[in-house]
Amino acid sequence: MTDPSLTTSPPRSQRARSLSNDREISTIPRSTLPTTSASAFSPSSTTSHSPSPNAESPSDPHTSSTGNWIYPSEAMFFAAMQRKNHRADPATMSSVIPIHNAVNERTWREIRAWEAGRGGEACGGPRLVSFSGNSGALTPRARVYGWMGYAAPFDRHDWVVDRCGTQVDYVIDFYAGKPVQGGRQGEGLSFYLDVRPKLNSWEGCRMRIARTFGM
Repeated sequence: MTDPSLTTSPPRSQRARSLSNDREISTIPRSTLPTTSASAFSPSSTTSHSPSPNAESPSDPHTSSTGNWIYPSEAMFFAAMQRKNHRADPATMSSVIPIHNAVNERTWREIRAWEAGRGGEACGGPRLVSFSGNSGALTPRARVYGWMGYAAPFDRHDWVVDRCGTQVDYVIDFYAGKPVQGGRQGEGLSFYLDVRPKLNSWEGCRMRIARTFGM
């Protein structure tokens, strides 16, 4: 959010109108199953109560051809940051959007690696039911890393994945890395994702144990 004392800046509405409304289709399949897991959403999240701007709607021309989630435009992302009272500069949106999209694409690749061989292939592969941000709540693992002297993650997400009718909850901690020079926007990014199933179900526990022992 821009400092209101900077009177030389144009009004928010004028700045926001100059932002692009173009949206990129993700590679993440969207599930239409209702969310039944009570732990899937943080208290501050709105995705469990209203359609997410990242979801393709019946009026979206891409829906019938992909059925995938679609990322927010620059204008949508800027408006969302303002609603949450985050400081936002419209001039940076053209750089922020590729980074946001690249991070989510890598997150989905990590989840697919966890889901490989778990039975989801029988119905076309895992699909994302919902997601929510919960940056204010450290996971137990992130808290332990902090005690060890590591920097705290810059964000946390909770994703719910549909595996042929079975919902699996995932938690993701996002850590910043060193900047990488060169490459196109959204590429050459340095960040670390700690993606794992939640330990709130027997399936999540089983998957974590299997990964620990290389099963």
